[in-house]
Amino acid sequence: MSELSYPENLRYTAEHEWVAVEGDLAKIGVTAYAQDALGDVVYVNLPAVGDTVSAGDSCGEVESTKSVSDLYSPVSGEVVEVNEELDGTPESVNSDPYGSGWMFTVKVTDPGQLDGLMDVSAYKAQLD
Repeated sequence: MSELSYPENLRYTAEHEWVAVEGDLAKIGVTAYAQDALGDVVYVNLPAVGDTVSAGDSCGEVESTKSVSDLYSPVSGEVVEVNEELDGTPESVNSDPYGSGWMFTVKVTDPGQLDGLMDVSAYKAQLD
């Protein structure tokens, strides 16, 4: 099994989502651990642009050949962008979870919530 990677510059949740913060925007996807556990991703159901999401609440689903898993929003805010490429190529979640496999971007309404997310060392520690 190949070593799973976890970029140092991202924040992480216990539900295996990653967050890339840029100003008041948070780009969100699932971690290498999550995509590995899911197996081959065949469909992704994402929130719509304009939807309001709340931290910790389910806002979509990731369907694989093994199971269907809820997708949770790590932060509260308004969805400002979704990765529509995943409609045609959901396997990007497996092949490039931190790049072309990103899922959606939220305009964060409570920046304090970002402080509750894990850094890479805390995330790796909870995987053991």
